Amino acid sequence: MKKLTLLLATVMSLCLFVGCGQPATNTETIDSHNKIVLSEVTHSIFYAPLYVAMSKNYFKDEGLDVELVNGNGSNNVMTAIMSGKATIGLAGPETAVYTALQSGDNTSPKVFGGLTACDGSFLIGREENENFSIEDLRGKTIIAGRRGGMPAMTLEYALKQAGLEANVDYTLNLDYDFGMVATVFESGMGDYCTMFEPVASAYQSAGKGYIVASVGKLGGAVPYTGFIASQNYLKNNAAEAESFLRAVYRGYLYLMNANIDNVAAALLPQFSGTSLDNIKAAITNYKSLNAFAATPVISNEDYTRLCAIITNAGELRGEVAFDKVVDNSLAEKVVKYFTFN
Repeated sequence: MKKLTLLLATVMSLCLFVGCGQPATNTETIDSHNKIVLSEVTHSIFYAPLYVAMSKNYFKDEGLDVELVNGNGSNNVMTAIMSGKATIGLAGPETAVYTALQSGDNTSPKVFGGLTACDGSFLIGREENENFSIEDLRGKTIIAGRRGGMPAMTLEYALKQAGLEANVDYTLNLDYDFGMVATVFESGMGDYCTMFEPVASAYQSAGKGYIVASVGKLGGAVPYTGFIASQNYLKNNAAEAESFLRAVYRGYLYLMNANIDNVAAALLPQFSGTSLDNIKAAITNYKSLNAFAATPVISNEDYTRLCAIITNAGELRGEVAFDKVVDNSLAEKVVKYFTFN
């Protein structure tokens, strides 16, 4: 939250020069109506429907030119959106929650479509355990990424729901960024850690550790990752934003219905350093969890659970209404389009 406060102060100063929430007109920002700069929080196979849409040219079919850039963090994604450096951001909706709370008005960016429907991380143990239970974590240390990160907050929430209290019944290590977790765990620190795919499957196939549970399954359905844009963009470019969502949803439908070998082949260009077997294992794991959002429409119930997870971690003090963060109008049109076509 402190970082968000500083972020917003910086962005507001930028807004005086470029027009907050609108694409700026200098050469460093967006200058083409059909060009969409998409800033993703990180590059992960968890966002597979998006990459399938790119590989299968679904965006081009919609007349869109999408440039994908790695924002390296949700705060950076939000900064890019609000300063006009990015048209659309892909990040956790909690970023929009924080921004709406700090802004104090109804002008902050909104989530206009969901991509993933639960936490995508997996709990990794040092030994194989096909009969894993929550009780196995008593007295153990879990390396769960940075404080305030959704993997750590979702795990803490799930374990509390099961009757375990962080730093009382188990130790939650929040000293390392998520990208460092695998390295730290491999060095011998901690009893368990959390990893996303395809790192989790690769780690297991190398015999370094074992997937014992899904954090997403433990934590329940939440709008874990979604597409965020300024309200000005959504108002003035509604048809373009709808086309964008339509292409992504086509990617989801292909991913869910095509042969796994074809899906892996479509994803390989985005993950050239990952074997086809590990890509297939990752997609199979995520599909078994219903991790990819079956609809871009975000439900109030899932949003409420997201806020409960953030509040439980002490990162959210105060309520942020659903309609201040989510705009389902375009997502509903996309669902209707595929229902009747």
